[in-house]
Amino acid sequence: MLNEERKLLILKEVNEKGTITVQDLRDKYGVSESTIRRAITDLSREGKLVKVFGGAVALDNSNNIEEPPLHSKDAVNKDEKIKIAEYAASLIDPGDYVFIDSGSTTRYMIDYITEKRAIYITNSVSHARGMVRRGFKVLLTGGELKENTEVIVGADAILHIQKYHFAKGFFGTNGINTKLGFTTPDVREALVKRVAIENTEPGNRFILADHDKFGKSSAVTFSDFGGTLVITDKRPENAYMNMMEIKVVY
Repeated sequence: MLNEERKLLILKEVNEKGTITVQDLRDKYGVSESTIRRAITDLSREGKLVKVFGGAVALDNSNNIEEPPLHSKDAVNKDEKIKIAEYAASLIDPGDYVFIDSGSTTRYMIDYITEKRAIYITNSVSHARGMVRRGFKVLLTGGELKENTEVIVGADAILHIQKYHFAKGFFGTNGINTKLGFTTPDVREALVKRVAIENTEPGNRFILADHDKFGKSSAVTFSDFGGTLVITDKRPENAYMNMMEIKVVY
């Protein structure tokens, strides 16, 4: 079976079932797990499904767990988030193309960014509004607007992001798990995060996460630990220190 034919069959199956696992596909098609993973990775990069830990999820899967509105998360660990955000903002250099992900910690970054010779791309309406008010050059992705979080998702947002090669990217996460990687509840947001991370230079993919995020997980994995640096406020357990690059700000 040709690779393109296999990809079409995998896509058809995930759209019919909503979710699929690597093991099920391996058994069904009689090929190695690595072959199935490569096909899923290709389909994910093409924006046709969402790659998750151990399998894939359809783009139109309606069983998403919705996040609470952004303002309701702002006050949780606020002081810790501000410390992380202030350090993250100091990493931006003149001429950088910078992706700023949605989230409460990345939102706090806006108060501390001073570099106006950089260009900022975001899929968060509230982030874009805040940066424009402070005189920064901002590009807002197109796509579908989620009402509760003011985040833009969908195929148009992905196509927009794929045009860029970001010098630096700053990302939020709902959980960090040694087995699942970085996770978020919403499939559509996960896909945008994944594409933005893949289009950011390795080593400059910054995950902003307060200490409460370690050991937690959500429904969808949007990235593994490769090429990322976690900026946090407390030193996590050794298991995390041994698996990923971590910067602790005090």
